[in-house]
Amino acid sequence: MTKIGYIVGSIGTTSINRTLGGALVNLLPEGVEAVEIPIKQLPFFSTDLEGDFPQVALDFKEQIESVDAVIIITPEYNRSIPGVLKNAIEWASRPYGNFSFGGRPVAVIGASQGGIATAAAQQHLKAILSHVNAIVMGQPEGFIQLTPGLISETGEVTNADTKAFLEMYLGTFLGLIGRVQKANA
Repeated sequence: MTKIGYIVGSIGTTSINRTLGGALVNLLPEGVEAVEIPIKQLPFFSTDLEGDFPQVALDFKEQIESVDAVIIITPEYNRSIPGVLKNAIEWASRPYGNFSFGGRPVAVIGASQGGIATAAAQQHLKAILSHVNAIVMGQPEGFIQLTPGLISETGEVTNADTKAFLEMYLGTFLGLIGRVQKANA
C-alpha cells in the first residue's frame, strides 16, 4: 500500500485548491491511500520557538515523514505561494538540516480561475522544495483552470480531458514514488 499525504496550500474551507485535492484523492487507484496533512494549526515560525519546539509542529513533521510521498496543491497569491504554505515548509525544515521533505517525492499542482493557473507559485514552490532536499516531480506540470462545474461537489471531474490529464499526472507521480522506493530498498 502506497501512502500519499497531501497538503492544501490554502486554509480557506471553500478553496478551489481543496476542491482539486478532493478530486485527486478520488482519482487515486486502488492500493493507494491518501491522507490530508493540515497546515492551519501551525503557529507562525520563529527561531524563538525552536528551543521549545511546539508539539503541533512536531506532529506536522511526523505526518510528512509517515507517508511515502506528498502532493502539494497550491493557490497563487500575488504571483507566489501563500504565506501559510511557506510557514508550513519552514516548520518542516527545522531544526535546520532536519528536512522532513528530504528524500521524499513531492508533486506540485494548483488550481486557479485564471488561464495561467498557478504557474508562478508552482515555480517558487519547486525552488523552495529543492532547497529542503525534496525529490520534486518536474513533469508533467499541473496548471488547472478550475471553471465552474469542472469538479462536482462530490469531487468528480466532469471534463473527460481534465480527468485523463489528472489520471496521467497521478500515474507519473506514482511512477516516481516507485523509482524512489526501489532505489532506497
